[in-house]
Amino acid sequence: MSVELKVPSVGESVTEVQVGGWLVQPGQRVERDQVVVVIETDKATVEIPAPVAGVVASIAKTSGMKVRVGEVLGLMEEAGVPATKAAAPAGRSGVGMPTPSDAAGVGTTKVMPAAARVLADGGVAANSVAPSGPGGRVTKEDALRAVAGRAAPAAPAERAGVGSSAAGADGRPTETVPMSPLRRTVARRLVEAQATAALLTTFNEIDMGAVMELRRQHGDGFKEKHGVKLGFTSFFAKAIVEAIAAVPALNAQVAAGGESILYHHYCDLGIAVGGGKGLVVPVIRNVERLSFAEIERVVADFGARAQSGKLALDELQGGTFTLSNGGVYGSLLSTPIVNPPQSGVLGLHAIQERPVARDGLVVIRPMMYAALTYDHRIVDGREAVTFLKRIKECVESPARVLLDA
Repeated sequence: MSVELKVPSVGESVTEVQVGGWLVQPGQRVERDQVVVVIETDKATVEIPAPVAGVVASIAKTSGMKVRVGEVLGLMEEAGVPATKAAAPAGRSGVGMPTPSDAAGVGTTKVMPAAARVLADGGVAANSVAPSGPGGRVTKEDALRAVAGRAAPAAPAERAGVGSSAAGADGRPTETVPMSPLRRTVARRLVEAQATAALLTTFNEIDMGAVMELRRQHGDGFKEKHGVKLGFTSFFAKAIVEAIAAVPALNAQVAAGGESILYHHYCDLGIAVGGGKGLVVPVIRNVERLSFAEIERVVADFGARAQSGKLALDELQGGTFTLSNGGVYGSLLSTPIVNPPQSGVLGLHAIQERPVARDGLVVIRPMMYAALTYDHRIVDGREAVTFLKRIKECVESPARVLLDA
């Protein structure tokens, strides 16, 4: 009995997705609820499990193809004899599908979605990779190592399911690869922000010594008690809440019609994190109500699930203010762009020991540049500077947050 693998509904406003990669090949037997294919929306990666135990009969939509909700991705034969391997759709090579010899045991190998895409692009079979992730899963790092260790990586022309190769004007090879849904959405929203908002950035520098000393003194006890590390994010989240109380316009937005301002009497803080498919911004709801430990738990959970594409769509929507930390990648200074319709984003950067003046003396202190980009339509310069100065005060003297001083 043939069973169709269809694109499920992944959100009210989502009508089209992109096939991220197949974890199986035609003729392979799979168990019920085993993940067989991964699809990508503009915000998240979604795993599609086998609806029945049986054999993958054919694959209709290969990696990189755009499909609509309800379309058939492939066919399965329920608990049947392996079907004859179907040819890939015309003009597509079925990229990322291992050969029959490579596929042995693939059905029992657990592969994270981000790793699946790397293996598919590199033409490496999942069962040939030593897993290091929880539950014996192959992680993206495992996949990258495996692909890097290949003696002869696939040429662009061999990867027709991902992009198309051609010769440039000077005859040298080039390759065109379609943007992922996430990247297309990021591009659209960044252009929208630049075109519709009056963006301006103000800068300051923060002495991180007090926070670093607190982490040194209480970090071990904090982790032992709460089961999570005491990071910098919770300090800045608390400082943002304090600064918003002083300057509410940074937690507001231009209302529909453009002639009024909508103020939020709560703070849903977006935290920019690097995911398996790129930057995503999950939202901490009502961050003003959370303790340091609760904030750190949420951030750690977001980071882990972003890497494996497990964030839910509703976790990536909304937000009244955004925190972005380019310092984790080594950025010294940058100008972040607001996430519409928000009016502000705080960008953090790398901590460096620099000479600064203290009480008439030159001393070495761990300093960080902070950047606040704001929508000048509803936030004036005085308010922006006041907001960032309040952030600086709270971080340089954390007791202010605890004492409400």
